[in-house]
Amino acid sequence: MGSRLTRRAAVPLLALATALSSCSAPSPKPAVRREVAPGARLKDPPELVSHNGLLRARLVVQRRKVDVAGRKRWALTYNDRYMPPTLRFRPGDKVELDFVNRVRPYTNLHVHGLHVSPKAPADDVLIHIGAGKTYHYRYRFPQALKPGTYWYHSHAHPISAPQVAGGLAGIIVVDGLERYLPSALQHITEHTIALKDFQVQGDAVKTEGLKIGAPTHRTVNGQLNPTIHIRPGEVQLWRLANISANIYYKLRLRGYRFRVIGRDGFPVDRTFTRDTLLLAAATRFDVLVTGGRPGRTVLETLPYSTGPAGNQFPRAKLATLVSSGKPVARVAMPTTFAPPEDLSHLPLARRRTVVFSENKAGTEFYINGRQFDPHRVDLRSKLNTTEEWTVVNTSNEEHSFHTHTNHFQLMSVNGVPHHGHSLQDIANVPAKGRMVIRIRFTNYTGKTVLHCHILNHEDAGMMAVLDIVK
Repeated sequence: MGSRLTRRAAVPLLALATALSSCSAPSPKPAVRREVAPGARLKDPPELVSHNGLLRARLVVQRRKVDVAGRKRWALTYNDRYMPPTLRFRPGDKVELDFVNRVRPYTNLHVHGLHVSPKAPADDVLIHIGAGKTYHYRYRFPQALKPGTYWYHSHAHPISAPQVAGGLAGIIVVDGLERYLPSALQHITEHTIALKDFQVQGDAVKTEGLKIGAPTHRTVNGQLNPTIHIRPGEVQLWRLANISANIYYKLRLRGYRFRVIGRDGFPVDRTFTRDTLLLAAATRFDVLVTGGRPGRTVLETLPYSTGPAGNQFPRAKLATLVSSGKPVARVAMPTTFAPPEDLSHLPLARRRTVVFSENKAGTEFYINGRQFDPHRVDLRSKLNTTEEWTVVNTSNEEHSFHTHTNHFQLMSVNGVPHHGHSLQDIANVPAKGRMVIRIRFTNYTGKTVLHCHILNHEDAGMMAVLDIVK
């Protein structure tokens, strides 16, 4: 059953050279896999929930033989699960995680999209936690933290792709979206739709020699084509989250439309509907789905190309939606939603150009002509200022642009103004294209990063250090 909007109580990991060798080169288009028969009822992940303003939990990282899409396979796990527990808390809460690492050579933890300090012991992604070590993460989130869907994953450079592909990815929910919903939608059923794919090597989830365009098994919450139940006229909240290491999803629910109420953990100011939603690597959408006439339909990802030097992702069935049972009286959908966030009229401290590029072989990736060096500061920005960045992509493939610590406003893509309804932490940069964003640095100083969230690209150099100073 879905949760409610009210709160409820490998071989060892690869050597560095192996991770670098897994970078994507253009791959032949994989064959479309046979349709998967409808599976068991969708299982939402278990939850670790904050109480009285505190979430205290233990996360253990280890390689275990566990259930992955209905079969026992070796995988990288948090708390012995391929689809690990959801961390759930409210704005203003404290989170204390005792993080136990039992994999080699090292790992770490990133709370993706959350507005929180980039300094240790919070969201410092530049640290390495060695095998056999325990690290005590401590986070204090502001009252102004936005409610929505986030995620957590390994950010261990340069082996983030094999670790995330191996299983190290889970969901974070910040409660509070209900405050923007009409009373008739206050207690609707909620489902996590965590999109997580794996390639197979023997009886294990593959972590070595990853190719982005290779055939892969796409799962929802670690299940193959699960069945989701809804009543005719019933409204459900779905948390759509691409928590894969590298691949894209172009989602369609046949015969239905998605009503978007949040993106990347940021509630929208005006809701909008879409027949399809593109989830570039690491993108999330919070959507309302209304049950249609009795019958079955499919949630699927449509064919998508990331460009001549990129990858061709085939169509695949993800889940089966069954509308049945006693109809529910339809209610009016919200149009206006959360207070607007607009950076377009703020004074600019500076303008920058950020260039994404790669070599011809697709094995080395750069930001402003440099590969990542954790000991070098690439950009320095001042706290409480706003900057405008032009992000230029000189390559023949798309890149999934991501900033840590602060969200940004997408202003234009290839010169066409973008009229979004929220801030975001992911934006897809077109091949041979450019986009303009505005970003405001608030609350936190320290070294953080920006990068391509196609993790094979990040591991091969497409990341830069940003130092936010007073």
